[in-house]
Amino acid sequence: MTSVDGPAGTGRQAQDADGSQVGTAVAGPQPSSEGPVAWPPPGAYPQVEPDRLTRFVLRVHERAPRWAVPLAALGCVGMGVAYALVSDPTRSAPDAAPSCLLKLTTGLDCPGCGGTRALWYVLHADLPAAARHHFVFVFALPFLAYLFVAWAGKQAFGWRLPELRISSPMIGGFLAVWFAFSVARNLPWAPFTSLYV
Repeated sequence: MTSVDGPAGTGRQAQDADGSQVGTAVAGPQPSSEGPVAWPPPGAYPQVEPDRLTRFVLRVHERAPRWAVPLAALGCVGMGVAYALVSDPTRSAPDAAPSCLLKLTTGLDCPGCGGTRALWYVLHADLPAAARHHFVFVFALPFLAYLFVAWAGKQAFGWRLPELRISSPMIGGFLAVWFAFSVARNLPWAPFTSLYV
């Protein structure tokens, strides 16, 4: 009996010398008396060495103190707060071109329009004015602040603050409310026109 090998894992009919089929032979790794055959065989795929930049980043990450990443994140937040305080977005000229590309091209408020002004008002303890400019941002701000403090405290100091259980349906509901708010603030009828910024 002879067999004809095909692609790995496929069966081909083995034929006798006179052409009659006598059985099925399967190509590919076959178990041996020594145990199962490893597939793919060791060394079939060469180990890829990380490039120089990746090695540098990994080295820095391994040597950095625990508080470095939270401090870097705090620096980014601090720069955003400093920008809001220095630029004072509430005092822009009435005829100034908007910095939002969507508003500049269509005249519509984007989902984030008013967020910088809302942050400025929050930093000056004027919550009604902040909510008037971006209610969803003001609502989410305490949760975002707590999540950041809990994460940074755990990373830097090992704090174990109670975790906020945020499920996928909660995130979906929040995004749905944000989308509805983004649509409602662009409607040209009262009382929605009061949300226009």
